[in-house]
Amino acid sequence: MAKKYTLKRINKTGIQKPTIDEARFSINYQHELNHAQFEAASAVEGNYLVIAGAGTGKTRTLVYRVARLIELGYDPKSILLLTFTRKAAREMMGRAAQLLDNRCSRINGGTFHSFANLTLRRYAKSINLDSSFTILDQGDSEDVINLIRGQLDLAKLKKRFPNKKTILRILSLSVNTSRTVEDILDSEYPHFAQYSDKIKEIKELYEKYKRSNSLLDYDDLLIYLLEFLTHKSGAAKLLLSNIKFIMVDEYQDTNKLQADIVKALSTFNNNVMVVGDDSQSIYSFRGASFKNIINFPSLFPGSKLIMLEENYRSTQEILSFANHIIDFAVEKYPKELYTRIKDGELPAIISADNENMQSRFIVDRVLELREEGVPLNEIAVLFRSSYHSFDLEIELNKANIPFIKFGGMKFVETAHVKDVLAFLRISMNPRDFVSWYRVLLLHEGIGPKRAQLIMNELASVDLKNVDLTNSITNSKFHSKIVGLLEIIQNLNKNYKLPADKIELILSYYNPLFKSKYDDFNKRKKDLDALINISSNYDSTETFLADMALEPPRDSVIDVNEEDKEEEYLTLTTIHSAKGLEWHSVFIMHAMEGFFPNSMAYDSIDSLEEERRLMYVAVTRAKQNLFLSYPMNVFDRMSGYTLAKPSRFIEDVGDDLAEEWTINEEF
Repeated sequence: MAKKYTLKRINKTGIQKPTIDEARFSINYQHELNHAQFEAASAVEGNYLVIAGAGTGKTRTLVYRVARLIELGYDPKSILLLTFTRKAAREMMGRAAQLLDNRCSRINGGTFHSFANLTLRRYAKSINLDSSFTILDQGDSEDVINLIRGQLDLAKLKKRFPNKKTILRILSLSVNTSRTVEDILDSEYPHFAQYSDKIKEIKELYEKYKRSNSLLDYDDLLIYLLEFLTHKSGAAKLLLSNIKFIMVDEYQDTNKLQADIVKALSTFNNNVMVVGDDSQSIYSFRGASFKNIINFPSLFPGSKLIMLEENYRSTQEILSFANHIIDFAVEKYPKELYTRIKDGELPAIISADNENMQSRFIVDRVLELREEGVPLNEIAVLFRSSYHSFDLEIELNKANIPFIKFGGMKFVETAHVKDVLAFLRISMNPRDFVSWYRVLLLHEGIGPKRAQLIMNELASVDLKNVDLTNSITNSKFHSKIVGLLEIIQNLNKNYKLPADKIELILSYYNPLFKSKYDDFNKRKKDLDALINISSNYDSTETFLADMALEPPRDSVIDVNEEDKEEEYLTLTTIHSAKGLEWHSVFIMHAMEGFFPNSMAYDSIDSLEEERRLMYVAVTRAKQNLFLSYPMNVFDRMSGYTLAKPSRFIEDVGDDLAEEWTINEEF
């Protein structure tokens, strides 16, 4: 019987290990950890796959393992911890240091890309790299490709050619998945398959351009790192022999290239522990490979499996619902999440008459939860795609409920921040013509053609070893750029600290900034933030690398007035919600064609990833879980059509969820 809801107006592995006297440790590991966590934390030699279900304390387990290895007497520098954000690495190292002592903060911790950056700068010579290379972020890489794309005579093709963003995605997927450009085109972009030769030509020119100008993009960092590790040089052997233990977090999110790097890192000391959850592998669109975690035992023969299944986040009712969803997965490591948290409510599946009624239900229930004492910060609405929340946003505004929606513009993607960083990057690598192009276009009277002519002149001189202002004195463009050349030269001669360099850049940039951006007063806050961030650095090289690899998340030009509220409701795509948790979670548009997305119907692998995406969404909830869908959906071609609930929830029994119908109060 459906429940009425009234709408108001408004481990089991048994690993054999040498016996260690626990009394020798300052931390009581057996007391602090559950049995499976202790099994993982006390593992020493050998390869381990730790399958950590949602909310099972994987971070805690890794932190305690770091502390225990150091208590056993291993050199902190012999431990390499690879994570997907620098923040995660810093948090783990900080927690381990609090747990034990400051030795834990001296381990090698960071992302694959930051580890690659440090390694390549240190050992650049052994693979014929210039150690002062510049790292291109995604926008820069797209600009280089656009430059090359513009040099090809594409107008004669008479048909649409992929844009710079699509070309970069094709090339990047090819690198990260070890698949050919043709294969990527066939599976992802069949409508561009006829251009495979042109795209491969762009790839060759792109590689040549980067190499000749000491530029590396994100993928290059990993490619060159793998090349270095497998090169068998004396430097590589020294590095590999010094890495005793490798630990990788979120292993289900690694791509083929990263898995190859992990394998290469284990050449000398074959002690690898990867931690992840196959059921949370949801980033194939970025090149992540579900097969990495599934095939780990065959890639690392003799590896041992440890399962973390006790959940510390959610009620058993929510976990039983999640277990049911993932039970139907075709390929998985079977696990059953359980908890000691008692007295939970069954998840609710809500069928609304239409999309607007779904939105009004969510608004009503959010207001009720807030009255029940649940802060807005502890409530989230999740959706498969960003556009699914548009109607809800209108209703939230009507009800005066403040919210923040994730997926805004990153700090370093804003034009004004990229402008300032371009000056700084030229000072470090005068052959960074992507940055030259950006800076030249800021000047009145210099358009794309003129900028290209100036760059041609600059390319003809040894930019590292000449006086820039004198080198093109006779140029017809000299008067337009003499001030720019003086600033660039001055940055290197008289300033060392990045904050001081940025202050000098701003003295030159401010007039250009004010003439280019109407909202410069608002944007200025980002530039103030840039100075504050840079003041924490002694090295411009390190500062620029961090800005490219691990930039601050949000720009102030993205912040709405609502953000000034002390609390706000979170609206987010499920991909952006991974790793987060809330007291109460709404999953909207849980219907066929929307979730799973209709584009996934053609492939078992894609449908399986959609199932894992639903599992991730469900396991974000701690106490309350609501899944809703409109029964009637408007389609521009056919008008209103009858919708079906998502295949992932349509067969859920009464013991796992309540069905709610909505009545409207008049």
